[in-house]
Amino acid sequence: MGRKKIALIGGGQIGGVLVQLIALRQLGDVVLFDIVEDMPQGKTLDIAEAARVDGFDVSVTGTNSYKDIAGADLVVITAGLPRKPGMSRDDLLTTNAKIMKSVAEGVRDNAPNAIVIIISNPLDAMVTLFQKVSGFPTNRVMGQAGVLDSSRFSTFIAWELGVSVKDVNAMVLGGHGDTMVPLTRYANVNGIPVLEMLERKYKDKTKAGEVMNAMVERTKMAGGEVVKLLKTGSAFYSPASSAIAMVESILLDEKRLLPTCALLKGEFGVNGYYVGVPAVLGSNGVERVVELSLNDEEQAALDNSVNAVKKLVEDMDRLGF
Repeated sequence: MGRKKIALIGGGQIGGVLVQLIALRQLGDVVLFDIVEDMPQGKTLDIAEAARVDGFDVSVTGTNSYKDIAGADLVVITAGLPRKPGMSRDDLLTTNAKIMKSVAEGVRDNAPNAIVIIISNPLDAMVTLFQKVSGFPTNRVMGQAGVLDSSRFSTFIAWELGVSVKDVNAMVLGGHGDTMVPLTRYANVNGIPVLEMLERKYKDKTKAGEVMNAMVERTKMAGGEVVKLLKTGSAFYSPASSAIAMVESILLDEKRLLPTCALLKGEFGVNGYYVGVPAVLGSNGVERVVELSLNDEEQAALDNSVNAVKKLVEDMDRLGF
């Protein structure tokens, strides 16, 4: 069988952390691609030289040529400009669509059998564009957003309740933007509803609801909060870790149920759009989308999020992509 080959497109902050996490977990041999001359070679050399201390034994290389991603089993794409303070994810549309078009061509021509995970923003539009340009089967093209948003939501819940984040289960659906839908009703700590625990803590249903709403809003704005604090870039550690959860589930055929930007074919009343939904990830990529019953309020929030995604896709079409 030999080791799996993983290609990372984009040698920025997320790309660098991805190389390290893949090497530490020994998930496969890694090739880091970037158009900036010598930069991916430098990053990967630095990481490779830590192999003895970190105890990994996989090949880690950098390149400026798409030819070197040939035969990749899995491709993770982070290429594109990061957000600057005051920018929304959608502001990046024109610039990153140009980049994504050339990336899709490079991957299509050199790694035609790969499963592809996209992290570049605006996420839902970039996944749509990659699939359109590459022509890859839709189960092999997906986006990472929900794992990250859900992890952020879970973190805020754990801090609020004073419990281990390991026991918090929370899921965020919808587009990766300000319309994302954290499912408060389903959030739980090892099966105990978070809302119930908040009501016990505050002995007041209204107060519990307010605290939950504040966590929901913080989750929606969490990426922007990091951008604002960093001043010169956007989040990179948590998005990379979130992508690794998806990479592991696919390469190790774990069949994890993860919120994934996947193509909907009628599920949740949506047809033909990439949106964040619960999906089982395994060796065939997105193996199935799992529907869950939403109440009227949740469905309305998801519909609103889907409409934002549709608008982005329309904007991209109008721009000629």
